[in-house]
Amino acid sequence: MPINNEIKTCLFCQKNIRGRADKKFCDDGCRNSYNNQLKAPDNNYIRNINNALLKNRRILQDLLPTTEEMGKCTKQQLLAAGYVFKYHTHQYTNKKGNVYFFCYDYGYLSLENDWFLIVKRKES
Repeated sequence: MPINNEIKTCLFCQKNIRGRADKKFCDDGCRNSYNNQLKAPDNNYIRNINNALLKNRRILQDLLPTTEEMGKCTKQQLLAAGYVFKYHTHQYTNKKGNVYFFCYDYGYLSLENDWFLIVKRKES
């Protein structure tokens, strides 16, 4: 087996690497840090959206009485609680053509005069 005298450096910390010829990092910590650094912008964007979705769900859950399957609130109540209308996980259109916007298992239906019907999806 030929001996490779080339000195390789760690892609993260730039220290000299010893060991296999195809080794890129000096240890698992450097490998993890390097990969986390590469994916940080994507992960941050996704994390922010997931946080907004979870916050929207929590707001809907808090506005719906625990003993009720549905309840009403105003748009002002949702906005005051910090609800962001552009984030939802899915939509559901019923047989009447009404479109419900859901954040996971909680959703809302827009009614007249800035009122909203809040619903919790029944488990199947």
